Amino acid sequence: MKPFRRTLVITFMAAAAISAQDLDSQMDQARQATAQMKAALALAQDQVRDKVDRLRDAADRVSNEYQRGQTALDDRQYDRAVQSFDRVIEAKAPNADGAYYWKAYALNKLGRRDEALAAVAEIPKQFPQSRWINDAKALEVEVRQASGQNVSPESQSDEDLKLLAINALMNSDPDRVVPLLEKVINDPRNPPSLKKRALYVLAMNRSDKARDIIVQYAKGGSNPDLQLRAVEYLGTYRAKDSRQALADIYASTGDVNVKMAVLRSFMLSRDTEHLFSAAKSESNPDLRREAIQQLGILRATSELSQLYSMEPAYELKDAILHALFIAQAADKLADFAKNEKDARLRATEVRQLGNLRSENTSETLAAMYPGESDKAIKSEIIQALSRQDAAKQLVALIRAEKDPELKKEGVQRLGRMKSKEATDYLLELINK
Repeated sequence: MKPFRRTLVITFMAAAAISAQDLDSQMDQARQATAQMKAALALAQDQVRDKVDRLRDAADRVSNEYQRGQTALDDRQYDRAVQSFDRVIEAKAPNADGAYYWKAYALNKLGRRDEALAAVAEIPKQFPQSRWINDAKALEVEVRQASGQNVSPESQSDEDLKLLAINALMNSDPDRVVPLLEKVINDPRNPPSLKKRALYVLAMNRSDKARDIIVQYAKGGSNPDLQLRAVEYLGTYRAKDSRQALADIYASTGDVNVKMAVLRSFMLSRDTEHLFSAAKSESNPDLRREAIQQLGILRATSELSQLYSMEPAYELKDAILHALFIAQAADKLADFAKNEKDARLRATEVRQLGNLRSENTSETLAAMYPGESDKAIKSEIIQALSRQDAAKQLVALIRAEKDPELKKEGVQRLGRMKSKEATDYLLELINK
């Protein structure tokens, strides 16, 4: 080869080598950048999920606080009720107007009338469209009329006597009780506590007329607490027309609290059809999650399986798996665990199977292990078998396992078991 040509070839080869090195370097940088982007995206998704969970937990705490206040009222623990309703008000919850009403009601029972009037005055001031305003006006009149009296929480009132009379009427003359109860509920001068008790007695009547009145209040027109109570009672009828009434209420309202109450009433009436419809088509993820949970309580495994197959969102798929666990649907969880591509969901399915104690689930988990490539999920299977005290299956897996970390974890789990298979294998390891 001539010197010039040799030099040209060498130069070309060197340039090609440099270009290849540059390309490899660029590829490494691209891979690193992609990995960083994936890690950042996963972190962002986790942060969003954590924030949503925190908001949901906060909403649950406020809702529970409102219920604790109601329970305290029933127990005549008025100081405790005031504290609970104050927490709801401080959280600026959607039912803060109701909390103001019940706070004023409890303060009035305690004889703290100036504070009661101040609390009840906040309802029209802060919530001009509130459905509590009429009740607030009636309570204000009651408090002002009682301003000059020394009323103790323990003393009997006309309200207590009315409640006793209502319960007595239900036992002695149920046919006459319906119009009287309707009158009690419709009278704006009666406090909501009396109306709620009257509504309860009405629901126990089970007549068509009583059901019609409950449907009327379930559709609204009164304070929100009374509506929610009516929706709950409507679910106990379990009749086709009652189910349709609940479906109509669900379709016509935009109030999430009412929709939640309807979903729970669907469960009470064992209405899987409307729950399934809500779980499929509802745009609000919290309502869909509630519908899914109620399907789990009803053990509607066929509907839940259909939902899982068509649902793309991880959070809702996770909720469906929890519902299947509630339904004790080990076979469905096993089927999904074998075919699920998302490692997070597969890990959840393994955990849920591990919490369902049976010989079949232990065998299913053990059969999944050899074909599983994800180390984290293998660890989940080891933990699941440990929770089930499935020493025989766990020994077989660990005996064949090549990964030292997984083998170590399995041995540690076996050490916590009280079984002959676990002891024999541990002694075998010691004597090697």
